Amino acid sequence: MIKKITDEPAYVLHRYDWSESSLILEVLTRHHGRIALVAKGAKKPSSNFRPILLPLQPLHLAFGGDAEIRTLRSSEWMGGHVMPTGEALMAGYYLNELLIRLLARDDPHPALFDAYALTVHIIAQEGKNSDSLQTLEVALRAFELMLLREIGFLPSLKSQTANLTDLQAETAYVLIPEGGLRAAHAEDRSSLTGTQWLSLQAALDSEAPLSPFSQLLQACSTCLQPLKTQLRTLLHYHCGVTTLKTRQMMMDIQSL
Repeated sequence: MIKKITDEPAYVLHRYDWSESSLILEVLTRHHGRIALVAKGAKKPSSNFRPILLPLQPLHLAFGGDAEIRTLRSSEWMGGHVMPTGEALMAGYYLNELLIRLLARDDPHPALFDAYALTVHIIAQEGKNSDSLQTLEVALRAFELMLLREIGFLPSLKSQTANLTDLQAETAYVLIPEGGLRAAHAEDRSSLTGTQWLSLQAALDSEAPLSPFSQLLQACSTCLQPLKTQLRTLLHYHCGVTTLKTRQMMMDIQSL
């Protein structure tokens, strides 16, 4: 039986040419995870899909089919913000690259979808302000933590992973791929204190009724630079790269 889905919250992560008139879409949906869709005729000037199927825009989709690549039936733009520009746009593309590399298809994560929607909203709003780079960085770090936690790549931040001993408030710790948290060594480039790691874990565990993600944003803002270094190492390891494409593109642009 062909399964039909309607009114599904979604974002386009990436799009590929499929034929002279159609596109293959990588899409993040709230209830079905990352899926692939074919948008037939989407490249035609007369297509209703043409002005809507853009990245970083909230959509409601209808699609159907039981194959790996399903067929897009309809798409509705839900409004809320315009397309980010400049560094904010690159930040959005960075989020999308992480999801495509790390999130398995047909593996729903509603909480991660909600965090993505909020992060994209923050990016779009802060992109209007030339002095908002720190806000963008905080939003990216919070989303990275949510992503790693949701897909099972983030160990508990309450104790040292190898021996399960409690973290000491003023002691420095580092996060090691496949090794978890351990006490920092003299050669480690950056670290967070036990208090900072515990604050991040408390925010991840929060069941605040309004916006638990906002608590994670606050926790990230207190340790932004060392957290960036820690998470970059972990993300590169699990993505199997030394530099993500979007980051390399940003460095190339800045060098020009």
